[in-house]
Parts: sequence; C-alpha cells; structure tokens
Amino acid sequence: MPAVLTYNRMVVSTDESERADALFHALADPTRRDILAVVLQDAQSVSDLARRYPISFAAVHKHVGALERAGLVTKTRHGREQRVRGDVATLRTAHRLLDDLEGLWRGRIDRIEQVLADPTERAPQ
Repeated sequence: MPAVLTYNRMVVSTDESERADALFHALADPTRRDILAVVLQDAQSVSDLARRYPISFAAVHKHVGALERAGLVTKTRHGREQRVRGDVATLRTAHRLLDDLEGLWRGRIDRIEQVLADPTERAPQ
C-alpha cells in the first residue's frame, strides 16, 4: 500500500505526489509546453518536432521523454518513426489538482475575512 501524505485537508498518496511532481516539472519548461501544444493538435514524429526547434534531436528527444514520463504524451512506433501524441486526460488531472489547491487557498481567504469581520474572534491556540 502506498504511503500517504496530508496537505491540510488534502490527502495525497506518494504515488500521486510523484506523478504531480513529474507533471509540473515537465510543464515548467517552455520548450516542453510548446511541444505539448503541437502534439495536442496533431501527432508528430520526433524528427518533425526536432526540426521545429533550434536544439539538437537528442535534446528534443529528452524533452519528449520528460513529457512521456509525466503522462502528457504517448509515443508509438510506425516503422522507423516514433509518433508523439498529446494526452488530454493528464492535463485534466493537472487542472483538478490546481482546482483543489485553489479551493484550499480560497478557504483560507474566506476564514481570514471572517476573522477580520468579527474582532472578538480569536485565533485557536
């Protein structure tokens, strides 16, 4: 059974936490975000992707690998060519995670507003 981490009211398994780390690490790089945008529109070969950027084929291949480890793209082999396709489901997962975090933050803001509105209320000790 995977270990479980608790962030305020959110309970996140270490597996989910590692997947989120890989996801946001992959999205942190502008080249990877651009590659993802391209392959979400239409599958591309790694060679075609490499021609789009002023970096080496090996560097593009590493970027695609980071996106694949994060589950943002899948690669399939067609003969000698590797085709890369974006995975919208993983983007939805990231969106849900960000929504959960936003909910926590908004809850804190609402609580601060309550405390400020009632000067007799004291913070728990």
